[in-house]
Amino acid sequence: MSNVAVLTDTDFQEKTSGEEKPVLVDFWAPWCGPCQILGPIIEQLSDEHSDKADFYKMDVDENPNTAGTFKIMSIPTVMIFKGGEVKETFIGVQSKDVYLDALQKHA
Repeated sequence: MSNVAVLTDTDFQEKTSGEEKPVLVDFWAPWCGPCQILGPIIEQLSDEHSDKADFYKMDVDENPNTAGTFKIMSIPTVMIFKGGEVKETFIGVQSKDVYLDALQKHA
């Protein structure tokens, strides 16, 4: 079962402003080939580390306001938030270890 929840423009601020754990957000779109490659990586991270971080996906086509606010120009883009602030940004598909290292750095 997936621990990756879906974010919308409406609940983005609330879900990414927590101080306790870092929050990973995968900005994606269904038509994006590389996004389909990244999806299982984020799912695996979420399954293995949901106690250490919160994991979300946001469809940029359905949520253009948030994508515009963070100037998402390429997808997939993964951002790690803590306390409502962007701590790390990764454009394109990275290895699982890259995301895990960033999450641990901001734990």
